[in-house]
Amino acid sequence: MQAIRVLLVDDQPMIRTGFRLILEAEPDIVVVGEASDGVAAVESAEALTPDVVLMDIRMPHMDGVEATRRIVGAGSPSRIVILTTFDLDAHVVDALRAGASGFLVKDGPADSLVGAIRTVADGEAVLSPRVTHRLLDRFADLAAPATSAVPTKLDALTGRELDVLRALTRGLSNAEIARELGVGETTVKTHVAHILEKYQLRDRVQAVILAYDCGLVVPRGTS
Repeated sequence: MQAIRVLLVDDQPMIRTGFRLILEAEPDIVVVGEASDGVAAVESAEALTPDVVLMDIRMPHMDGVEATRRIVGAGSPSRIVILTTFDLDAHVVDALRAGASGFLVKDGPADSLVGAIRTVADGEAVLSPRVTHRLLDRFADLAAPATSAVPTKLDALTGRELDVLRALTRGLSNAEIARELGVGETTVKTHVAHILEKYQLRDRVQAVILAYDCGLVVPRGTS
């Protein structure tokens, strides 16, 4: 099995060292490089093409949001996980909009870091149901008014794909969606892939943002 290649981006050397020690203890993960600011992160991502970038949100010269935007904008296949000291602040929301595949709080347990890297490398997103709801709430001011009709922008989706998209906005995993809809997990994966392909989305986070922006879902407390 090919190892997951990770780029560490943080302006604090001790943080990078700590993450490196945690990750290099895993047989399926290798740290291929480090960067101390956003400028170096963009350059390193281009040169090293890591599978996953652990990106600090606040750094000198260029912050993690802009670095994420540039890496994604350049067409990089690297998945980006935002590292933050604060749970879902405005900068994290900006980074998710820029194309990040999720975020982690720095003081979380070591196994959550390792699990997040494996999850993102496998094409999933690092967002728990609780965080997904909070993420949606943060988009309330930017979302179109929700209606009972399917938004025109989502006309390309089949009825079942819309069911899956609604389930994604609730933070459900593929297995949970499969149980709820009474289909196989492979079928759910296929529907998710079709949604991403039809709207040229990187991952499930971007699909959730699309659903919210189109008014397919209603923020808590507004229905």
